[in-house]
Amino acid sequence: MSEARVTDRSQPAAPQERKAPLRVRPTAPIVPPGNVSGNALMLVIAIMAFLACLTLGAVSMVRSTAQSWQSQISREITIQIKPDEKLDMEKALADARDLAITFDGTTDGTIVDKAATSRLLEPWLGEGLDIDDLPVPRLVIITIDEQNPPDFVSMRKALTEAIPQAYLDDHRTWVDRLVAMAHTTALIGTGVLILVFSAMVLTVIFATRGTLSGNRHIVEVLHFVGAEASFVASEFQKHFLKISLKGAGAGGVLAALCFALASFWQSRSLATPESDQTTAMFGSFSIGYTGYLGIAAIMVVIALLTTLTARFTVMRTIYEIDLIRSDPARIDGNQS
Repeated sequence: MSEARVTDRSQPAAPQERKAPLRVRPTAPIVPPGNVSGNALMLVIAIMAFLACLTLGAVSMVRSTAQSWQSQISREITIQIKPDEKLDMEKALADARDLAITFDGTTDGTIVDKAATSRLLEPWLGEGLDIDDLPVPRLVIITIDEQNPPDFVSMRKALTEAIPQAYLDDHRTWVDRLVAMAHTTALIGTGVLILVFSAMVLTVIFATRGTLSGNRHIVEVLHFVGAEASFVASEFQKHFLKISLKGAGAGGVLAALCFALASFWQSRSLATPESDQTTAMFGSFSIGYTGYLGIAAIMVVIALLTTLTARFTVMRTIYEIDLIRSDPARIDGNQS
């Protein structure tokens, strides 16, 4: 029996046993997703990203509107002619236009017809207006050279002498107020954006620290078994990067979708009095490619902020663990 056993042991292993492939057991993530879910953090990041992107888009729209107002007022002036029983309105409009474009610095003149005048009054007086029955002034829009504007004083005097019912309005007084209001609104919006972004920063920091404080035992176990601090921090960093990308992506995409829907609605309701007045006051709801780039930048900043916060928090936690282990007094105090 013993010889047989020795013989069996001395026999070489079967070739098929040598060629059997080695099966590598799949490695599980160092940070268990079930323990560090971060759903609350993801929701907070999504909400703050949505608010920050909305504020950024609103500020961009207000600034664009203010620039549009400045550009329009620097290009155009208006001649108003009040109706009079003894006045031939159509002839007076043509004479005012011809007289205005004779001045240096003017490039073109356009008479606002009755249909366009009625459309301007529809939001306040309704549809189906007959402006011949109302004492509504008629308008002539004169395009001027922005770099070399005409002499408004001389033009106003010449118009008054030729057509007593004519009045030249260069819009400087009330448009300057509107532009100042737009700039103030943009400044307030910028301040709100800073406040929202600051609140987002603090919220992300505290939410990340709160999530990590509930999983301190994972950091301690990994560190005690010999894992380096940078390795542990990188594992948590990857996990929180995924959370922040999902949250920031959801908030940013939702904000971009809101602006896209608003722009689509405005494009579908063109040539209506409501749309014309809304566009005149607030400009286009389209934020352009720069606005969408800003939304993408906010998403990236949020993701980087959350990731760096997680890394610094883990490194600080490991430092505190090492500090406690190196201090016998603290260990005795904790044990007692």
